[in-house]
Amino acid sequence: MWAMSAVAYRRLGTVGSLAVVLGGWAAGKLPARDPWGLWVPHGSVPTTSAAVLAYAGLTLLVVAWWQYGRAGASVRETLVTLAWWTAPMLLAPPLYSADVYSYIAQGAMVIEGHDVYVVGPSVLDPGGLGGDAAASVGGHWTDTPAPYGPFFLVLARGVTWLTGGTIVPAVLGMRLVAVGALVLIVWALRHLAREHGRSESAALWLGALNPLLLMHVIGGMHNDGLMIGLMLAGVVLALRGRWITGSVLVGLAMMVKSPAAVALLFIGVLVTRAATGPYMRRLAKGLLAPGLVAVAVAVAATLLAGTGFGWLGTQSVAGTIHTALSATSDIGLGLGHLLHLVIGTDPTTVKSVVQTLGLAAAVALILHLAWRALRGRVEPVHALGLALLALVALSPMVQPWYLLWGTAVVAATAGHSRAGTAVAVLSAALVYETHPTGSTPLYGFALVGVACVIGTLLVRRERTAPDGVRVPAPRSAEPAGAEETRIGRVGSGSV
Repeated sequence: MWAMSAVAYRRLGTVGSLAVVLGGWAAGKLPARDPWGLWVPHGSVPTTSAAVLAYAGLTLLVVAWWQYGRAGASVRETLVTLAWWTAPMLLAPPLYSADVYSYIAQGAMVIEGHDVYVVGPSVLDPGGLGGDAAASVGGHWTDTPAPYGPFFLVLARGVTWLTGGTIVPAVLGMRLVAVGALVLIVWALRHLAREHGRSESAALWLGALNPLLLMHVIGGMHNDGLMIGLMLAGVVLALRGRWITGSVLVGLAMMVKSPAAVALLFIGVLVTRAATGPYMRRLAKGLLAPGLVAVAVAVAATLLAGTGFGWLGTQSVAGTIHTALSATSDIGLGLGHLLHLVIGTDPTTVKSVVQTLGLAAAVALILHLAWRALRGRVEPVHALGLALLALVALSPMVQPWYLLWGTAVVAATAGHSRAGTAVAVLSAALVYETHPTGSTPLYGFALVGVACVIGTLLVRRERTAPDGVRVPAPRSAEPAGAEETRIGRVGSGSV
C-alpha cells in the first residue's frame, strides 16, 4: 500500500466515517415510526445507493485505520483521530443493528413494571411509552426476554424516562452511554499499556480506533462497549492492588453482560500472586474473594434496580439463535442433519450437544490459561484476553462485535503478538459481515473472506519487508517503558 502521513490517514478515515453515516441516514436501521420525521425510509433506489455509499465509506475507514497503524502516530495524535472518526456517528441513526430499540423498549418495560426477564417488548402499548421502540425491535427479539443485567436496565430506564421514549432523543441518549463506554475503554487501555510496558498508541490503535468498535459500539450502540470498559477499568485497579474496587467494577460489568465474569478468575490470579502466607490460603483468597465481592455487587444491583433475579435464567437466551459465525452451532447443525438422514436423530438435539461441548472446551481453556498465569508462564491480563477470545470462538452464538471482548485486552498487553495480528485482521474483515440495516447477507460473508485473505497477505508481506516491520501496529512516539511489567511486581508481593 502507499504511504502517507498520520494526518492524511486521519482525513481519509474521516471521509470514510462521513460516508458511512450519510449512507446510514437512508440505509441504516431506521425506526418503524419516527414522530419527528428525521429517520424515515427513502425508497428502494435511494436505500440501495446509500448502502453502496456506506460500504465504500467503510472500506476507506478500514484502509485508513490499517495504514494509520504504520504511520508512527503519537498518543495525542491517535486520540485526535479517534475524535475525528467518532464525531460523524454521534447524530446518526442506529447503524448495523436494531439492538438499541430493544434497550429503549426494555427501559420502558422497567418503568411500567413489566418483568423484562419473562416477556419481551411486544407487551408495550404501541401508542405508549416505548411503543415506537418496541415496533422497531428486530424480529425474534420482540417476544424475547432481556438477556442483560439489572445495572444496564437501570441505565436504559433512565434514558427512556429522560427522553419520554421519543425515538430520536432516546437513541441519541443511548449513544451518549456508548461514548462514555468508549472514554472508559480509552482510559483503561492507556493504563494497561503502561502497566505492561507497551506502547499506548499501539493499544489505542487496536483497542479503540478499531473500525469494528466504532461501527458496533458507537454506530450500533451495543452494550458490549460498556461491559468492556467496566471490565478493563476493574482489571487496571486490580493490577494496582485495589482488587476489591476492581472486583466491584467487574461485578457491574457482569450486570451489563455476563461474560465479564471471566475477568474475576484472572483478578483472582493477581490476588493470589500478591498475597502472603501459606500457598493454599493465598489460593483460596484468590479464588473466592473477588467472586464474593462481585456476587455482592450483583445482589445489590438487582435489589436496587427492582427487576428481580430473572436475569439468572435468561443468560442462555442468545444461544437459542443461530449465527453463522458460531463454529459449534454450524458444526452441530450440520452433524445433526447428517445424523438425521442416517439414523433419524433430531438435529436440534445434536446441535445442543455440540454447543455444550464447545462451552465445556472453552471453560477448560480458560482454566488452563488461569493455571499458566498462576504459575507465571503467561501474564495474567494477557491470559484474560486469550480466554475471552477462546470463549467467543467456542460460544453457541457469535456476533462480529463479540471479538472486541478480548481484542481490547490483547491490544494493551501484546498488540505485536500473533494474537494481536490475528484480531487486527479479523477486525478489518468482520466489519463487512453486517449490512447497515443490521442484516447479514450472504455477500457479507464473501466480503469477510476476501478481506481476511487480503489482510493475511499484507501481514506476510510486512513481516518479510526489508525494514523489518512485523505487523501493522503503531510505532509509538513515546518510550515503550521497561520490560518488567506491573504484573511481575504484583507477583513479587510489592503491592
